Amino acid sequence: MADSKHGDSSLQLRLSGSLGEIEAAQWDALHDGGNPFVAHAFLHGMETQRCVREDWGWTPHHLTVWDGDSLIAAMPAYLKQNSHGEFVFDHAWAHAYAQHGMDYFPKWLAAVPYSPVTGPRLLARTPEHRRLLLAAMAQLCERQKLSSAHINFHRDEEDGAFDDEDAGGDWLQRIDVQYHWRNEPDADGRRWQDFDQFLAAFDHKHRKNIRQERAKVARAGISFRVVEGRDASDADLATMHRFYLTTFAEYGNHAALTLEFVRHLAREMPQSLVIFLAQREGEPIAGALCLRGGDTLYGRYWGAQENLPGLHFETCYYQGIEYCLREGLSVFEPGAQGEHKLARGFLPTLVRSRHWIAHPGFRDALRPWCREEAASVRRYARTLAEHSPFKAVSGD
Repeated sequence: MADSKHGDSSLQLRLSGSLGEIEAAQWDALHDGGNPFVAHAFLHGMETQRCVREDWGWTPHHLTVWDGDSLIAAMPAYLKQNSHGEFVFDHAWAHAYAQHGMDYFPKWLAAVPYSPVTGPRLLARTPEHRRLLLAAMAQLCERQKLSSAHINFHRDEEDGAFDDEDAGGDWLQRIDVQYHWRNEPDADGRRWQDFDQFLAAFDHKHRKNIRQERAKVARAGISFRVVEGRDASDADLATMHRFYLTTFAEYGNHAALTLEFVRHLAREMPQSLVIFLAQREGEPIAGALCLRGGDTLYGRYWGAQENLPGLHFETCYYQGIEYCLREGLSVFEPGAQGEHKLARGFLPTLVRSRHWIAHPGFRDALRPWCREEAASVRRYARTLAEHSPFKAVSGD
């Protein structure tokens, strides 16, 4: 743990190489508990259960602000030796640095490892303390001779802090598109109560396609079991992890989550863990691992031992939507990317990141690049929105 004084002599900045150095109750008092990915139990579990590893490019470098013994602001952050597991792609930036004989890595990243999920990143009780975190990150980045600082998938309401003069300078903005399901009230204040009501909002073509997809799975003799963390057996957890490993092996990627971490989630965050297991004759053949927040279900990982028509859509999307409808959840975020989600009721949603570049020349060069990228993403999002599967709503 490294300490340094801030301009306000009563406050102290600290850099922690492990979340274990910070009391869980103090950390969790800085957020509302609605997003499980910033919970101390989740982030510390990634460290202790070997999901976050220095040899994979992740070194914990958490930034905290203290007033005496009281934690008043914090940021989950890591020194990165690569760009793996971030989902905000900056490979071209690293290549440009290398072409000019400069080191892009290590860089400093505030994010949740392997989780392209929007949530609080500036954990603080006041806007002033959020700005203090940003200013401290930029100053320490320069002092430690790092190329850059990055904050990925922050909340909309945090965005204004970056543009404040006290936030450490010029934080470049990038945006991207994800696909989210939302059960928002209609003009009469009503929400969907079940899957049939949800389907009734679709146009005929898309409604028919979804029914056909679900029917194929049912005809194959597939049923589903919803397993929440408090009810999960060790066999359930091991089965889900095996499916997860299968997906990563299929695409040639390394699987970061350990079985021990999945067990940790069931033990330490039982209210958050939700698993959908597809079964045939009582034997699991596929599964999807999700986390539940305050009003949101987050789809994270899936895997299957058989490739059946419609099985992926049913396991990863339709089961999650039905769960949200039963449980009264308003939002379902099924993961990054995937235009195929649009036809299944997941509409385009902008997600954000911010970037502080230490080298003035590179910062100036990247500024118009980020503006052009943002304009292109917004055009793309508008085009996607024009292809909504839902019936047009009359303006009368």
